[in-house]
Amino acid sequence: MKTKIWLRGFIYSFIFILLLLLSGCQETHSPAKDIKLLPLFTDNMVLQQKQDIPIWGKANPGGEVVVSLNGQEKKTVVDDEGNWKVSLSPIPAGGPYELVISGEKTHRIKNVMVGEVWVCSGQSNMEMPLAGWGIIKNYKEEIANAKYPNIRLLMVEKKTANTPQENFNSDGWKECSPETIPDFSAVAYFFGRDLYNDLNVPIGLIETAWGGTVAEAWTSGPALKKFPEFKDIVEKIAADKSTDEERAIATKKMIALWPDKIEEALVNSGTFNHGFQNSDYNTSSWKTMKLPTTWEETGLEYDGVVWFSKDVKVPKSWEGKDLVLTLGKINDYDITWFNGKRVGRGTDVADFRVYKIPGSLVKAGESKITVQVLDIGNHGGLYGPANKMKLSSKNKSISLVGNWKYKVDPIKIDIGKLPVKPSLNFSPNRPSVLYNGMINPLLPYGIRGAIWYQGESNAGRALQYRSLFKSLINDWREAWGQGDFPFIFVQLANFMKRVDEPVDESWSHLREAQTMALQLPNTGMAVTIDIGNAKDIHPKNKQDVGKRLALNALAKVYGKDIPYSGPMYKSMKVEGSKIRIQFTNTDKGLKIKGNKRLKGFAIAGKDKKFVWAKAKIDGDEVVVWNSKIKNPVAVRYAWASNPDCNLYNGADLPASPFRTDSW
Repeated sequence: MKTKIWLRGFIYSFIFILLLLLSGCQETHSPAKDIKLLPLFTDNMVLQQKQDIPIWGKANPGGEVVVSLNGQEKKTVVDDEGNWKVSLSPIPAGGPYELVISGEKTHRIKNVMVGEVWVCSGQSNMEMPLAGWGIIKNYKEEIANAKYPNIRLLMVEKKTANTPQENFNSDGWKECSPETIPDFSAVAYFFGRDLYNDLNVPIGLIETAWGGTVAEAWTSGPALKKFPEFKDIVEKIAADKSTDEERAIATKKMIALWPDKIEEALVNSGTFNHGFQNSDYNTSSWKTMKLPTTWEETGLEYDGVVWFSKDVKVPKSWEGKDLVLTLGKINDYDITWFNGKRVGRGTDVADFRVYKIPGSLVKAGESKITVQVLDIGNHGGLYGPANKMKLSSKNKSISLVGNWKYKVDPIKIDIGKLPVKPSLNFSPNRPSVLYNGMINPLLPYGIRGAIWYQGESNAGRALQYRSLFKSLINDWREAWGQGDFPFIFVQLANFMKRVDEPVDESWSHLREAQTMALQLPNTGMAVTIDIGNAKDIHPKNKQDVGKRLALNALAKVYGKDIPYSGPMYKSMKVEGSKIRIQFTNTDKGLKIKGNKRLKGFAIAGKDKKFVWAKAKIDGDEVVVWNSKIKNPVAVRYAWASNPDCNLYNGADLPASPFRTDSW
């Protein structure tokens, strides 16, 4: 008995000592110091539901980071390079939560929602905001009604980089409101709003877009090296080790000289020779425009110089005193005079014009304000806001809102020859530099998918775009490591002067290249061939663009049984002197919109010469013919930059342009 008691005590003692030894072997870590977080992780953020949630950042090596959210807690140790990362288990849509990231100090990220997160990228038609330079349809009402606190907005600041970056600049996540939405992407907002209204879950929208940019700039270096035409330039860019600061200093010097070059070009053109800026110039014969506004909103479709003049009655108490002239924002450039004396110049559409008027120019009675505005494209004018348009002393102000005299300068400026403003980060149209600066820093943030509106800048290289665009999609998917996440894009809208005869234009081929990307899994396309503008590459109807993107997402991603696409070409069959076209996506049948006659079809024989064709709907098919073409071999539909076409399906969605040939 004593032996058993002794043995039992020995075993207990052995186990106790062993546990002490094991506990001594476990390495302990002090709380991490100097934790740094990306702008992805701020108050009001949205995390992607129903998938693992990556949270990461920087800190001093060797310390421990503790991350907690909704009852979960994960710990990790900062590696030797100062990186740390945890992956939280999936959470269903909901909130608000508090995300706590602890080390030596604790970071508490509040008002965190879990829902659907989408990356919104591309060039200017994606970047185009509700207000500002874009001014979309019904923008005032849309902004006033943008009260969606569970739609959250994150804007990635524009940045190029020669190598992949880990961080980016941003003001962080914002709740959608009339105060936060004006400068955000209109397409992204309308897309997100439609998703929110249908799904009733929080929506996170990450805008990372840059106007006028090419697809290869948004593609990674390794992906581009597979293209012989990009390989050398990608390697050269990656080898450039100059710092952002060094590039910024050099560029700032060029930017400082650029306004003088613009003004010199205006002087050399002769626009100042009329004397419109002189205080005694009689403007009584000029037309009248009510400001603030863009002149396009008044029906003036013009790119170039327009002069504005307004007479203001200055009170006697102001005579000889310094004043301040504020004109709001001006699109694009202005030079301003007060009583014939130049008082200011502005060259940024985002800047409020604030000009000091020295007392020596201030006389009691009538004074003349003259503003020369140069519009280099899209919109022009003094567009406010109204409360920023005034002439002020220390205590009082005179509103400048209302009627101004204006005159289009008789001299037509060649805008294409004006000095181009140097980019602070150098050209964004270099291969890989936008991927490095504006996509890579987002990895591996949890997302549902991406929407994309780009292609105008690649239209001259449509054949290359067939493979380049697919490469971009695959590149992003591989980088994110979330499988074939949904990638939904906008096919280019109609633009440029309409032609009288069938043509073969670059924009048609670019649209075809975009359509070919549908060969990739989990892709979708919003057709916008009916909502463009012949004179404006930035059409104002962004509501329907967002809606058509959302239809694709709701049907293909969220499983809604709804029509999401207009008719898409499927196949053709020659029937004697006619050709029969078959389509997919004919929901509730094909139809003609806005005209009794089906338009937009052209037909050709073996000579490859296309002529306009007659066409009729036959069930879910279209029969096409021209009596002069006895043996037709090919049909094209909406095959032009700005086609006259009207084939739709029963869901009121337009047919995509197509051709049956490969000539």
